[in-house]
Amino acid sequence: MTGPIPLSAVRRRSRRARIQEYAARQDSVVSRQQLRSLGISDGEVAANLAAGRWRRLGQHSICMHTGPLPDRAQWWAAVFEGGPRAFLDGESALVAAGLEHYEPRAVRVSVPRGARIRGVPECSFPVDIRQTRRWDPIDLHDGAGPPRARTEVAAIRAALWARTDKQAAYLLTLCVQQRLTTAQALGEEMLRIRRDRRRAFLHAVLLDLLGGVRSLGELEFARECRRRGLPEPTRQMVRRAPNGTYFLDVYFEEWGVVVEVDGIHHTWATQVIGDALRQNDITLQRDIVLRLPLLALRIAPDEFFAQIERALVARGYPTRHIA
Repeated sequence: MTGPIPLSAVRRRSRRARIQEYAARQDSVVSRQQLRSLGISDGEVAANLAAGRWRRLGQHSICMHTGPLPDRAQWWAAVFEGGPRAFLDGESALVAAGLEHYEPRAVRVSVPRGARIRGVPECSFPVDIRQTRRWDPIDLHDGAGPPRARTEVAAIRAALWARTDKQAAYLLTLCVQQRLTTAQALGEEMLRIRRDRRRAFLHAVLLDLLGGVRSLGELEFARECRRRGLPEPTRQMVRRAPNGTYFLDVYFEEWGVVVEVDGIHHTWATQVIGDALRQNDITLQRDIVLRLPLLALRIAPDEFFAQIERALVARGYPTRHIA
C-alpha cells in the first residue's frame, strides 16, 4: 500500500500550481521578484533552470517552459528587464496594440527619467531600454497584457524616434490605415509635443492624414513645378462624364497630362470605385493619368516628379525648359 503523500510534497504541488496560474496570465514569463513573492527561493529557481524545466530569459525574467518564445513572451521579459515602472513604448507598443506588417529592430522599453536602468539586458533577443522625460501615468494603456504606452502616445513617439522622415510618415500612415487610431487622435497627441526637430514635419503629415488639406497639397505641387522649371498646371479643372461631374486635381492641359493628388482617403474602399471610373474616363479621352500620393510630397518627391517630367516630354514639352 502507498502511504500518505508527505506534507512538503503537497505544498510543493500547490505552490507549483499557483506559479503556473500566475505565469499563464503573463504568457508563461515571470520575474524573479514575482517568484520570490510566491515563496520560491533563488535556490529553487536555480534548480529548475538546471533541470531544464524553466528557461532564463534575462537577469530578471524566467520562462516557465523551454519551448518556442512568442512575441508576447518577449514583451513581458523586456518589461521585467527594465524594472518596476518599465513599459513597452514606440513601435513595440504599436505592434503589441495590433500593428501589422511592421517589424521593430528591438523591443523598445521606456522607464521614467531618473529610474535606474539595470545594465544591458542579457536577453536572447534585442531589447532597447531607455529613459524618457515624456512619462506620465495617463500615457499608459490600462488594458490586459504587458504594460505599454497608449496607441496615440506610442505612435507619436515612434515617429519622433524613427531613423528617417520616411519611416516616421510610414508609421503614422500605417496606424491610421489599420484603424489602430484616428488622425484626429494623433493630431491631439502631437499638440503635446512642444519641441522636437521633427515636429513641423509630423504636423504636415498629420494634416495630410486628416484629409482636410487637399488644396494645400495642390499648392505645394504648384510650388514644386516652379522650382523644377515645369509649366504651371491648372488646378481643380471641371470635367463632365457619363457618370457625372468631377474635378481634375492637376491638369497640364496643353500636353494632356493629369496628376491626381491622393490623400489617405483614396485607399478606403468607398473611394476605390469612383476613383477607378474617373481614371478610366480620363484615359479614354487620351490623357495621361499619373497618381501622386500626398505622402510622396513629404518622402519621395524626386521619383514622382521625374515621372511627371517624362510624361510632359513624351507629349512635346521641351526639355530645355526643365531645370
